[in-house]
Amino acid sequence: MKANLFNTWYNSVLTVLIVTVLFLTVKPALVWAFSAADWSPITSNLKLFLAGQYPLDQMWRVGVSVLIFSTVFGVAWGVWGGVARNFALLIAIGLGALAFAPLSLDDLGLQARVWIIANPVAVVLGHQIHRTPLAASRWVIIWALASFVLVLAVLRGVPGVPWLPEVPTGAWGGLLLTFLLALVGIVASFPLGVLLALGRRSNLPVLKGLCVLFIELVRGVPLVSLLFMTQVIVPLFLPEDLRLDRVLRALFAITLFSSAYMAENIRGGLQSVPQGQVEAARALGLGGAHTMLFIVLPQALRAVIPAIVGQFISLFKDTSLVVTVGLLDVLGIGKSIVLGNVEWVGSQREVYIFIALLFWVFTYSMSYTSRKLESALGVGKR
Repeated sequence: MKANLFNTWYNSVLTVLIVTVLFLTVKPALVWAFSAADWSPITSNLKLFLAGQYPLDQMWRVGVSVLIFSTVFGVAWGVWGGVARNFALLIAIGLGALAFAPLSLDDLGLQARVWIIANPVAVVLGHQIHRTPLAASRWVIIWALASFVLVLAVLRGVPGVPWLPEVPTGAWGGLLLTFLLALVGIVASFPLGVLLALGRRSNLPVLKGLCVLFIELVRGVPLVSLLFMTQVIVPLFLPEDLRLDRVLRALFAITLFSSAYMAENIRGGLQSVPQGQVEAARALGLGGAHTMLFIVLPQALRAVIPAIVGQFISLFKDTSLVVTVGLLDVLGIGKSIVLGNVEWVGSQREVYIFIALLFWVFTYSMSYTSRKLESALGVGKR
């Protein structure tokens, strides 16, 4: 502390001033948060913040979905360690503490706490799977993708299966809808962005022109306009007997919007790869496709990890814009709770602070993962 904060007289004065300002600002905030703030809009509506209007008698399906992802994180912990281990432990400790927290879960019943406390057990079981022959890196990736599809099937329902009745996505809301929009947008926009970036660098004039037109057109309009176009204009061009779900249309807009920005980030990475790498690959007898897949693209993606993760963070935050087209994500749920109950109109500050903290936790997790991944791959080092 002496070397960094009090090494000179002006640093000492600056340190004292900053500590004084922090004390004068943080202390009133903490006093308000623990004594004067009304957190009842959050504690009394946890189910709405979690899943919106998802049927109460089917909430066990949300619990099963969380268990599936907890198990995948446990397997990733055993296979990869590092960042996966930190996230798995965070899930186990966080959900374990939530199960015993003094929160009102009356609307969900005792089964909610049982489902929550089962997640640390799932993480531990997933960690033990890494001792089996199936615990290879490629299998973890396959399991993760298969788990994502399985979770969508569980949440949506399967026609003809009595114990899995269909739940329309219009009933989804809160964090469930936010995660759905973000995860599908991230998973779908990344490969599409790679293809657009490769197409923009193509020597075929028609392909290059189409990719440039798409990227510049989509990047030239705000996401809100694309959301309104998919909700209002797209149905006008569809047959009368074909009606796309509102959430599906929102996913379509978010994916297209993110893929255009992703394409430019990846194109910057492609341009950073020296031409000598391509010439060396050709000298070894590699064809164009193999050179791009095994030599150029891995180096390009490694170079733009910060930009890619930054785009993912922006996409996660942009999901809150779906409230403008009538979809109740976690921000829309908070707004409807405040405006729908006269007693909580004066508690808007608490509700929006809670939502801001939720977004900060998940976006910081992405940023933390990015830094650890950069360190592991040696980004910025020669």
